[in-house]
Amino acid sequence: MNQPQFVITNLSVTGPQSLRLTFADGYHAEVDLSGLIAKYPTLARLSDGKVFAKAALDEWRRGVIFADDDNLSLASDNLRALALEQAGEYSHQHVIVWMHQNGLTLDGAAEALGISRRMLAYYRSGTKPVPKSIGLAMLGWESLHHRRKAA
Repeated sequence: MNQPQFVITNLSVTGPQSLRLTFADGYHAEVDLSGLIAKYPTLARLSDGKVFAKAALDEWRRGVIFADDDNLSLASDNLRALALEQAGEYSHQHVIVWMHQNGLTLDGAAEALGISRRMLAYYRSGTKPVPKSIGLAMLGWESLHHRRKAA
């Protein structure tokens, strides 16, 4: 399935551990990978500026590969989600994690948020951006739900 929001059209290294990405739907952002590199030992080689500087798009433009090493690759949907989160936005991954952590089906989650199942499916797949109102509604629902469980 061709999802332009996850196809990277342009990539540049902008710092020792940061990238500038442009996606086929026109979204562009800078993403700082220092937190990921510090968190995951498998990415430790990216601390080496020479390795990081060898960032390139994979053959399908669905990820970034470093130093031509498949073990040093990051998927475009994860990169986009990280960029959105660093910009203070909500990503499709927020929706996926929220649903999973709360044991919600698509129908149950849509009902909890007061939106249609179809719209939630768009947010969950990344087809449409997650509005702040939906991100905040997820937080509010979770807070209320956990308070009720504790009582």
